[in-house]
Amino acid sequence: MTETTHEPAARADGDSERVDSTEHAARTPEAAQPYRELGLADDEYERIRGILGRRPTEAELAMYSVMWSEHCSYKSSKVHLKYFGEATTEQMRSKMIAGIGENAGVVDVGDGWAVTFKVESHNHPSYVEPHQGAATGVGGIVRDIMAMGARPVAVADPLRFGPAEAPDTARVLPGVVEGIGGYGNCLGLPNIGGEVVFDESYASNPLVNAMCVGVLKSDEVQLAHASGAGNKVILFGARTGLDGIGGVSVLASETFSGDETGGGRKKLPSVQVGDPFTEKVLIECCLELYRSGLVVGVQDLGGAGLSCATSELASAGDGGMWIDLDEVPLRAEGMNPAEILSSESQERMCAIVRPSAVEGFMEVCRKWDVTATVIGEVTDGENLEIDWQGQRVVDVPPRTVADEGPVYERPVQRPAEQDLITADNPDTLARPSTAEELRETLLRMAASPNLCSRDWVTSQYDHYVRGNTVLAQPSDGGVLRIDEETGRGIAVATDCNARYTRLDPYQGAQLALAEAYRNVAVTGSKPVAVTNCLNFGSAEDPAVMWQFQQAVRGLADASAELGIPVTGGNVSFYNQTGSSPILPTPVVGVLGVIDDVTRRIPTGIGAAPGESLMLLGDTREEFGGSEWAGVVHGHLGGTPPAVDLAGEKLLGDILAVGARDGLVSAAHDLSEGGLAQALVEMSLIGETGARIVLPEGADPFVWLFSESAGRAVVSVPRGEELRFTELCSARELPCTKIGVVDTESQSLEIQGIGDIPLSELRSTWEGTLPALFG
Repeated sequence: MTETTHEPAARADGDSERVDSTEHAARTPEAAQPYRELGLADDEYERIRGILGRRPTEAELAMYSVMWSEHCSYKSSKVHLKYFGEATTEQMRSKMIAGIGENAGVVDVGDGWAVTFKVESHNHPSYVEPHQGAATGVGGIVRDIMAMGARPVAVADPLRFGPAEAPDTARVLPGVVEGIGGYGNCLGLPNIGGEVVFDESYASNPLVNAMCVGVLKSDEVQLAHASGAGNKVILFGARTGLDGIGGVSVLASETFSGDETGGGRKKLPSVQVGDPFTEKVLIECCLELYRSGLVVGVQDLGGAGLSCATSELASAGDGGMWIDLDEVPLRAEGMNPAEILSSESQERMCAIVRPSAVEGFMEVCRKWDVTATVIGEVTDGENLEIDWQGQRVVDVPPRTVADEGPVYERPVQRPAEQDLITADNPDTLARPSTAEELRETLLRMAASPNLCSRDWVTSQYDHYVRGNTVLAQPSDGGVLRIDEETGRGIAVATDCNARYTRLDPYQGAQLALAEAYRNVAVTGSKPVAVTNCLNFGSAEDPAVMWQFQQAVRGLADASAELGIPVTGGNVSFYNQTGSSPILPTPVVGVLGVIDDVTRRIPTGIGAAPGESLMLLGDTREEFGGSEWAGVVHGHLGGTPPAVDLAGEKLLGDILAVGARDGLVSAAHDLSEGGLAQALVEMSLIGETGARIVLPEGADPFVWLFSESAGRAVVSVPRGEELRFTELCSARELPCTKIGVVDTESQSLEIQGIGDIPLSELRSTWEGTLPALFG
């Protein structure tokens, strides 16, 4: 992997005092340039020369290299991502105020309110420097939400690490959690959801995905465009430093070799350094600027820094742009143009402001003690022109930087081994049969790293700051109040079972959406929109591209069938060490709406004695990719559970009615670990026992540990059982009574297994992560 240095860039003619201007570049066409070290291929470099009619300057080369990186340009995924648009119907599109292509999607949620949400990756930086990598991942996604004109109101973090007992996981996980909690808590944003998953494939390649949700009025959306010749370009927020240079081109767009944290120089210069207190003030400053009508267009500075902000704003505008780099506030001496343009220093925004509004803009920034500087203006030309020390160092058509980068149709090939893994059916694995064996299996799975309590992680996050959190972890979905007068609220959940996606990428992606949809539904909310973060191995591996293609099509087709649009997302390739890719991991986030948060459905049982426990949906003998197969046998093979999207939608409708009419007092979806795991969690979260009786003739193993999709357990109040079962019967949703809530008991009693004290379950479920991480 390329090393990033902080020495002033060497001039092409050997004269370190000469500015590499566009004029100088035209006079020295044969000067050698380090384009390969910056991640550009030979043909990409030649294409840049063709666009400019000369070699690029050092600053232009830096700009193109970061903007044409995989992370910024989506050059390997564009040909597949367009299917999302093809699968989106007009009815789905009508729900979106802003969609794919913007900083974040925006959805109308009623009563004049809109919600913007998105999930992005900060994977490689979080392996190199866990705390800052994760912290700046949170900061970056929060600024995406700010750039849409919204107030950020919550975050969630889907996380994946190598084996829980591995020494490197012990290095990475605590730092990542500390970074997420430290940054989010300082911002005053509740963390209301996410996942923590362990698997061998994530060793040396943790996935640190960050989601943010923002709220705004539906007529207050801000967009990233530089329109109106003469309008000023204002850079505001933190000063620009040397941190983060090469962050996207070096860290996020190449495969790790395995020695990024030892055995040589660390790549710490490529990891940004965050300051949440600066960002907190920047949030309030931005909101006041928006309310005051002082902004024509706005863009956050994240990946590729000023290169991205200026080129994207100019590309989306109606003219050109001129920038004077001498006006950029710096916090390091001797920075050259390439470094200023490529720096990914955090907590910065770029706004387009009318000349008459500049003083008002500056006054708001002074009020919040936010540094703000006019660094240029919109022109009536066609190019992005950038000067430094009196020399023109950039003169490029902005669309060629931001929108017209390379597009690759990478080879796509279904791997031959796919048939072998599908044929490796888990049906031949030894199953527990006696009561003692079933009990031991239940306890072993409840203590396993992927099913145990996440409290060691989530207790480091503030769930209730701002006072509007209604549900948070360990509930299936997070719920927030967004309108104190009406009680209107939103719900969010993120999910992906990458074991399923490895077995069948198309079906696995649909199951990821189905579970996120279900986790929102069990809160009593109605799912309305989707975002995603598609984490895969090398884009240059035909087998990985086949996985990616199938997952995109599966997710798009499922969204269309469910009638909820994909509003945007993120692609993260090159998540592998050497030739070993991660499990294909298309993380899916779903947004839901609930009219009255007082009607939300909690996860824990125990609202009243004698309530009936009902299992909704069909249970089938489905163990491909299951936690039972993985935990007990170390097995991954067969086919994942069947997908029934019509059934998922029906289940969601029933739960919404049940919440509205008071027919459901608790609900939990069934996913990893099946019914047994759901019963353990509902009892422990509610601190209440239950008595479970499985249907006559049922195979206890199948009923307890199957991972059939489209299912949930609900607790129905006494006196409402008939109404609820009639509701399910009328809609033809399978509904089976499996037990009752016992508020006098402190044990989970399962017929055929016996009593398991809640104290034993709790020590089993809660003890794993503290024992591993301190």
